[in-house]
Amino acid sequence: MRRIFAVAPALLLALAAASLTAAPAGARAEPAGARADGARAGLAGAPTGPRPCAELTGTAIPASAIGLPTTGGEVTAAQPVPAAGPIGEYCRVDAAIHPVDPAAPDIRVRLALPSAWNRKAMMFGGGGYNGTIPDVAGNVPFGPADAPVPLARGYATFASDSGHQAPPDFLPAPSLDGSFGVNDEAVRNFAGDALKKTRDAAMFLIAARYGGARPAYAYFAGGSTGGREALAVAQRWPADFDGVISVYPAWNAASLDLFFGHEARVLSRPGAFPGPAEQALLHASVIKACDGLDGLRDGVISDEAGCRYDPRALRCPRGADAGDHCLSDEQIRAVVAISSPLRWPYRIASGERGYPGFPFLSGADMTTRLVGMGTTAPARPMPKTSGYGVQFWDQWVRFFVTRDPRHDPLAIDPLRPGPWRERISELSALQDVNDPDLRPFAAAGGKLLILHGTADELVSHRSTVEYFRRVQRTVGERATRRFARLYLVPGANHVNIDTPFAAGWDSVTALETWAERGQAPARPVVTDKNPQAGGRTRPLCEHPAWPAYDGSGDPASAASFTCRTSRWR
Repeated sequence: MRRIFAVAPALLLALAAASLTAAPAGARAEPAGARADGARAGLAGAPTGPRPCAELTGTAIPASAIGLPTTGGEVTAAQPVPAAGPIGEYCRVDAAIHPVDPAAPDIRVRLALPSAWNRKAMMFGGGGYNGTIPDVAGNVPFGPADAPVPLARGYATFASDSGHQAPPDFLPAPSLDGSFGVNDEAVRNFAGDALKKTRDAAMFLIAARYGGARPAYAYFAGGSTGGREALAVAQRWPADFDGVISVYPAWNAASLDLFFGHEARVLSRPGAFPGPAEQALLHASVIKACDGLDGLRDGVISDEAGCRYDPRALRCPRGADAGDHCLSDEQIRAVVAISSPLRWPYRIASGERGYPGFPFLSGADMTTRLVGMGTTAPARPMPKTSGYGVQFWDQWVRFFVTRDPRHDPLAIDPLRPGPWRERISELSALQDVNDPDLRPFAAAGGKLLILHGTADELVSHRSTVEYFRRVQRTVGERATRRFARLYLVPGANHVNIDTPFAAGWDSVTALETWAERGQAPARPVVTDKNPQAGGRTRPLCEHPAWPAYDGSGDPASAASFTCRTSRWR
């Protein structure tokens, strides 16, 4: 195993005897190139059999076992879960990692440790502001409907709440609770530190459960905030995971927050907010105008970059609001602003200079109200029926930036933040996970799969393309292709429901095959999981290509499509 903790021989003996002695402080993976077949059979652990699940309760996690500062932790509960359906029997372990700052919250961790372990581990990322533990018995983002989830495959799976606990009844969703932002350690944990702390604690507990054995392979999968977290582990701890699946990654989180603030101010202008009927009208008009560019009218705009739709086609007579059948001049200006790049005229610590905007004019699915623009214009106080992004800005301003819950989020202009500019800059250094130099990850043998839907309403796929191009410029296009792929999925949105194409791809098997056997994905196929789609498939094209219908053959089959590159890219 390439990702083996530097564990003293005495510790291995102690763990084999079910002792809970800690690994050395700051323990790291072995250097790149050190992995060998003998390492997997030997150092990766010769299991003495799983330890009884209930005995893990109360297990101490020493601070020395974790590569970033904590005050240690312990298992708060451990109980066996009987087999159900495709998921076999496993041990569910709940643990808490304690902060250095006594005023900061714990990091709460959950593991699912199967009785029939496949000697692999999968860490799941979170979403939004986190605050809840992802389902460790669930699937990876954009996962297929016809393949077993990681736990059912025998993976030891784990995840955390990233270091704070959202109220379960927080409306409209717990993932929108940013109140933890008043504490510095909680912010650092959310920004990325909790990833390392969770991973190291989980590896310690996996060894405790399996008689000293550690995973032969470890992977990470996440979407949105979890997609940012996936890129964070590849950038900051390149030897911790053998492979990473990053789906619709909010990698430049602070920059995205600034764009959300811009969106909130634009949509809050009198007469600027397009209501649900106008949003649906715009969406239908874009689909009608651009659907056939790929050679097939099927409700999916495959060549998103080639869609040159002008919303003025929906202009009301004389530009005044005349009802749901047209858009006023104010509404058109708002939609154009949201779909256009934003640049701020000042420097921030992360080095980001702007955000590329959303493809609302290029096939975005406007039926997902909460995730998109919502059903109510931004205001003070921020309505719970406004869009997810502007509510994200509301929380960021009140708890991260000003740390004043009474502050009006619409009073701060992202282009001219005044006295809050320095604080925004500080947050950008923490939250923008934008290092394009993935050579250490590649040198350690890591593999990276990035997926993003071109109808995403919450994290722009244009931003993901921008990051990937930076990686290619830094690492080199040929060298990048040896360890990384970017796939754009036409028609897929952020939540993968109520969308023209609900993406389903077995990225876990693809990543395993690449990381463990050296075989890169070859002609992958993505399936539409929408019930009414009948299992139609499309080729999963490497960026910058998109699937074009060849004019013959079954339009529901990927075999009838060819990956083509648009002149607009």
